Amino acid sequence: MHVSDRACWKDTCVQISARVDYAMRALLALAERGEPMTGEALARAQGLPAKFLGAILGDLRRAGLVLSRRGTDGGFQLARPASRISVADVMRALEGPLAEVRGLRPELAHYEGAAEHLQELWVALRAALRSVLEEVSLAHVLGGRFPAPVARMTANPDAWAPRRPDDQPVASD
Repeated sequence: MHVSDRACWKDTCVQISARVDYAMRALLALAERGEPMTGEALARAQGLPAKFLGAILGDLRRAGLVLSRRGTDGGFQLARPASRISVADVMRALEGPLAEVRGLRPELAHYEGAAEHLQELWVALRAALRSVLEEVSLAHVLGGRFPAPVARMTANPDAWAPRRPDDQPVASD
């Protein structure tokens, strides 16, 4: 299991895996630099484990998000402009679908009885994830200028407050 940052509400957590975190950091470094960088240089620049990052870069290459070139001027570079690579693209390349229910896409989950409307909630959750992750590009993150709906979310002080399982904000120390 990878080290994860967890955003939790009740018993449901959205996990950002170390793979996604490291990939984003490497892709942002490539976007900022604008020229090829070796995996080792990316690892050094972001303080990441080189071997682990190498595997991640291979997955990003297979997904068409980065290109690799051998030789003295070689290394990795973005396969398209940073403005055309969304955070959702990165997450899907490394982790698969943004939301799954027991290994199924939310629209394929089926419930009966008291839980008959649960599928609608899971579809709404996926839509909420998409509304952020598909709209934010590497260029947005690099420049610190997010689309207005995302900027409004981060401007809300409550968004920054961690929550306990009983849904109460955690007191500051």
